[in-house]
Amino acid sequence: MSHDASPSVLDYLAKRYASLKLTLTRRLGDADLASDALHDTWVRLQGAGKLPPRDHPGAYLMRVATNIAVDMQRKQRHTVSGEGIDAVLDEMADPGPGPAQRAQACFDLNVVAQLVERMPERRRVIFVMVHWEDMTRQEVADRLNISRRTVETELQRAHERLAAFFHESKK
Repeated sequence: MSHDASPSVLDYLAKRYASLKLTLTRRLGDADLASDALHDTWVRLQGAGKLPPRDHPGAYLMRVATNIAVDMQRKQRHTVSGEGIDAVLDEMADPGPGPAQRAQACFDLNVVAQLVERMPERRRVIFVMVHWEDMTRQEVADRLNISRRTVETELQRAHERLAAFFHESKK
């Protein structure tokens, strides 16, 4: 590659240009402004030199493009109050998880469900009652006619198994 900027960020922009433009258009309400902002983002990143790797290149690109779009709007209006900029940025802020986080959460939930299904029956029942039915440990012990210590031990084993799996999967 002939550019010095982080290939992952520039590659992400090139590969996902259409979806980034669509998201930015929705946020800005102007497809031309979104297109111009993404083009300027590309140009600035190519000339920026070596960029550090980004864990979330999509979020980084949206922030850069949004800032560029706000700058473009400022130049067009010649005067924009600080309150106006804050209002635009507040409207654009997306506090929810992005697609990658949602996909990872769904994957993790499926893995947890599979691991729970493979647990011995009593451990699985205790785990489900405590974590999915929101019962106290004492309520579980009373309902299953076992000691609270047994409930604690089974939960600890279940938690250790889940923690071990996720620790191994991150290696």
